[in-house]
Amino acid sequence: MNIGLFGYGKMGKMIEQIAQDRGHSIVVKIDDPSQDIDYSQMDVAIDFSTPEAAFDNITNCFKNKVPVISGTTGWLDKFSEAVNICEEHKSAFIYASNFSLGVNIFFELNNHLAKIMSGLNQYKVSMEEIHHTQKVDAPSGTAITLAEGIIENTPYESWALDKSKDNTIPIKSIREGVVPGTHSISYKSSVDTIEIKHEAHNREGFALGAVIASEWIHGKIGIFSMKDVLNLS
Repeated sequence: MNIGLFGYGKMGKMIEQIAQDRGHSIVVKIDDPSQDIDYSQMDVAIDFSTPEAAFDNITNCFKNKVPVISGTTGWLDKFSEAVNICEEHKSAFIYASNFSLGVNIFFELNNHLAKIMSGLNQYKVSMEEIHHTQKVDAPSGTAITLAEGIIENTPYESWALDKSKDNTIPIKSIREGVVPGTHSISYKSSVDTIEIKHEAHNREGFALGAVIASEWIHGKIGIFSMKDVLNLS
């Protein structure tokens, strides 16, 4: 399969190596929005670019019938518009805040546990996420997705960074060392605590998941998620 890479930073380089190890070719590497692009070479595009470039990268691919896997955050105010363009041009799209296979399984565990805990008011939920010091956004996109899963399945109405109040999920964000990503969710009562946790050992899992998603979407039309890739729908 021929892959176009949009964004050639640390993640782009890791995706390149994993894709090549799995027998694919990287035919285009875009790290500057002004570059001329030959879309005809691509079977699929993987976008880990910047918030400023992502929307144009993604929608230009759709207009050229190239399916897109995107993990870029910070542009989602235009997500619905991108979906409409994808559908208009009969292309295909997967966006995920985290492509790690383990994290996406963790998302499902989080949703299931939230449903179980929904009626148990004696338990109060909280969340903690730890990342490397170079990560500037807080909380992480993964933490927000986890919080949204809890909100969807419980009476909680919102989340807040380092704040605890009724119907709000408090999220504590820690930035230290070179931690690739640890997320834990706790339900605490006066008698016990229930906790689930995902700890990434390195960043390869994120890149591998993006490549697996690109293999899965090749030849398909529509809007999908990692739940479809992992057959969790």
